[in-house]
Parts: sequence; structure tokens; C-alpha cells
Amino acid sequence: MKAAIFRGGDIVVDEVAEPKPAAGQVLVRTLACGICGSDLHAAQHAPRMVEMSKRVPGRVPMDLSRDVVFGHEFCCEVLDHGPGTGRRLRPGARVVSMPIILQGEARLTVGYSNDYPGGYAERMVLAEPLLLEVPNGLSAEHAALTEPLAVGIHAVEKAAMSSEDAPLVIGCGPVGLAAIVGLRQKGARPIVAADFSPKRRELAAKMGADIVIDPAKEQPYAKLPAGRRAVIFECVGVPGLLQQIFEAAPRDARIVVAGVCMEPDRLEPFFGIVKELALQFVLGYTPEEFARCLRLLADGAVDAEALITGKVGLAEVKGAFAELANPDRHTKILVEPWR
Repeated sequence: MKAAIFRGGDIVVDEVAEPKPAAGQVLVRTLACGICGSDLHAAQHAPRMVEMSKRVPGRVPMDLSRDVVFGHEFCCEVLDHGPGTGRRLRPGARVVSMPIILQGEARLTVGYSNDYPGGYAERMVLAEPLLLEVPNGLSAEHAALTEPLAVGIHAVEKAAMSSEDAPLVIGCGPVGLAAIVGLRQKGARPIVAADFSPKRRELAAKMGADIVIDPAKEQPYAKLPAGRRAVIFECVGVPGLLQQIFEAAPRDARIVVAGVCMEPDRLEPFFGIVKELALQFVLGYTPEEFARCLRLLADGAVDAEALITGKVGLAEVKGAFAELANPDRHTKILVEPWR
């Protein structure tokens, strides 16, 4: 089958082995798969990502001498079932899934595994117990947003906010926008959001931000209501930003780090100490949060169409990686391998 492959530090289109569903797995055809910022980071910092993964117990790092097919934000069509499956979903059913395969004691991520190609391929295998059927009427393109939406929803849940907290979202890319949706669902008000990009500020307002700030012109922290604890969502993931937040954040603020920084960073703990700042790192989502995001999309609670700014076939994936470097042009590009 054809796939857009990460090979030798580059993205190339070539044939890869046809996946075969093992016990408890289902063969699916990829209908749509979003390009995640984590994929861009992985392509740029692959050796560093492998090195760090080796230092985390239970993680199986990619072997960069072998092909890797990225793509973990997908909607698929069921084709066939492996042995030992319940066959609860008929062939032709459209599904989404958490991108996880359990293999013994190891937990592998579809799209970051040499053995389990992701959604930049024509077909994949997924774990049957994790499949969720897409409700009737929800398009494959919109259903593919379930995974990135769940990342932001999870960040909001981990923040454990109270009615006395005031949220600030730094960075209005897909994760920041998803966090805004989660805050709106929680009834948090006012939601302050900051981004240098006019396009992303516009989307932040569409997703539910009450106050949208260009940090090149004014300090977003000044817009936080007085007398309430600031909860700051860092949704960028670049070196130096956490230090900036440490220096600018008000006293007693809680910082929730959802941005994935792949490079070494430097913090001066003094600022966190004298301000008594709380720092929370987050990753992924729970099965319940993932399912809730699918329902939000199906119920029309999210302006999904506004988030999708491009669709490409496999031959255009490499170019799409470059295009996503411009935040004023794109938010979410979907890969449609059948094109």
C-alpha cells in the first residue's frame, strides 16, 4: 500500500507492507488524518525524541533506521477483523480511535511506531476495544478532529479549575483552540487568549474566547480579572516561553503546560518560588474525554469546519509540513490518502 513515510529525515511517498490485523485488531482504511504539531516536532527533532524516549520506562522509541508512518488524528472505515475480535462493527462502519496498541507490557502509539503505521497510509490496524463508531451525519473530516480536540479538553480537566479561577490561553494553534472549547464547555469566563497571528486570534474568538490579545501590542496578563487566580495554558511548546510566563504571571498562578517542547529549556525557579506558582504538565487524554469530544463534534458544539484549512493527498504531505510553519495560512491540514 502507499504511504507518506518518514525516512532518513525526509518525507517520501512509497509502498509499505500491507498491515494484517492480529488478535483483537481491526483492519481499517484511512479516510482523513490531521497533521499534528507533534508530527512536525517529531520530523524536526527525531533523534532527540528517540533519545528522550529511551529514558522513559515503558516507552518504545522509534527506530530511525526503519520507516515510520506518522498520523494519529484519524477517521477510518472498517475493512476486516483479526482473530479473537467481537466483530461488533460491520465492514464499512466509520470509526475513530485513541491511537494506542497494547503489546505485552508495552504501550505503542500508532503513528510513532515502526510496526504500526499511522494515518498517512492507505490502511492501518487498530485495537478493536478502542474503536468508537462515528455518529450518522458527522463527516470523516470533522470526526478526525476528535483526537486534537481531546488534547485541549484534557488540559482543561487537569487544571481542576474552580469558579474563582481566570483562564489565559497562550498560543491559539489547534491545542490552544481546543483548550478554549474545553473552557467554554466548563463555563469559565472570561476566557483570555493570546497569539501573534491575526488568523489564529480570529479563530480563538470563534471557538469562544471573550478577550483576544496580540501580545506584540499589549500584555495579556493585564486583561485577567483582579482578585481571581490565573490559570495559564501554555499551548506553544518553544524554548524560553515558560521562563517568560514565570516572569510575567501574577502571584499564585497555575501554569498548565500543553505545548510539546522537544528542545532543552531553561527555567529560573526563583520566579516560581517568590510567586508561589504551580506548574502542571499534561499529555494526551482519557478514553472518557476522547469519547466526549466525538460527541461534541457530532452535536455541532464545535465549529469544526473553521479549523480545517487544507486537505492534501499523500504526495502533498511533505509540502503541507512546510505550509504549517505559517500560522496565518493554516490551522489544521487533513491528509486524505485515497486522493
